Amino acid sequence: MSEPFSVPVTVRGYETDVQGHLNQAVYLNYAEHARWSLLQAAGISQAGLIAQGVGPVALETTIRYKRELLAGDEVEVTCDFVWGEGKTFRIEQTIRKADGTVAAEVTGVGGLLDLKARKLVAAPQERFKELASDPGLFGL
Repeated sequence: MSEPFSVPVTVRGYETDVQGHLNQAVYLNYAEHARWSLLQAAGISQAGLIAQGVGPVALETTIRYKRELLAGDEVEVTCDFVWGEGKTFRIEQTIRKADGTVAAEVTGVGGLLDLKARKLVAAPQERFKELASDPGLFGL
């Protein structure tokens, strides 16, 4: 199994709370940034999705905070799609400090929404395969 897709992020001072920790909501932003970066690297743009009449949707997100992050910390945010048989898929993400320490784990359930019908697309992995110039980044 290959390493999951990842992007580097530096914790910015304005993202921290009064204790100096990365604000809990910002972890979601980092995870979202990694997901969109993976789509872009695979050749899928927001405009391209809209042109095809579909858009990714988050159905459930869980964050497990493991270690604090402080301003200036360098992290890698991974993104790994896990495909099942139905209309949804899982996304597993890790936010890891430069020394390898896991700061947080973000897991989610997503789908691909038909923007006209407002319903989830069946077999979303097949649509991602069609849309991507590099479907291997999705494990496809």
